[in-house]
Amino acid sequence: MKKIWKLEFTRFIIVGVLNTICYYLVYLFFYQLADVHYLVSHWIGIIISMIFSFFLNSYFTYGVRPTWRKFFQFPLTQVVNITVSSVLVYIFIEGFGWNGTVAPVAAVFFTVPITFVITSKIMKNGRGDVTNEA
Repeated sequence: MKKIWKLEFTRFIIVGVLNTICYYLVYLFFYQLADVHYLVSHWIGIIISMIFSFFLNSYFTYGVRPTWRKFFQFPLTQVVNITVSSVLVYIFIEGFGWNGTVAPVAAVFFTVPITFVITSKIMKNGRGDVTNEA
């Protein structure tokens, strides 16, 4: 079981990196090439990268069938991630007096495992393994 968790976590990190690249490319496309306002470009990037992340996590990270229920629950993982990271950055800077450039990086070390656990629960709910179907 530990080996499976480590493998899933590794794949989760890979998906996170790919998702970040996807977001940034979409953002740049709309902001610089299509001349769309930066906030609109940001939200388009978030939405497209979240859809991208959902399917990559479904098939690549967890090997489960995507469902509409999981699809609509999936954004909750990002709400938790943003909330926890924001609180941690505030605590690190205001409470501990850390540098503003270090605090967000430190917060990632806490938020990634939390987001992984929440994402695992959502994606594995009703499992629906893709790999076990013939």
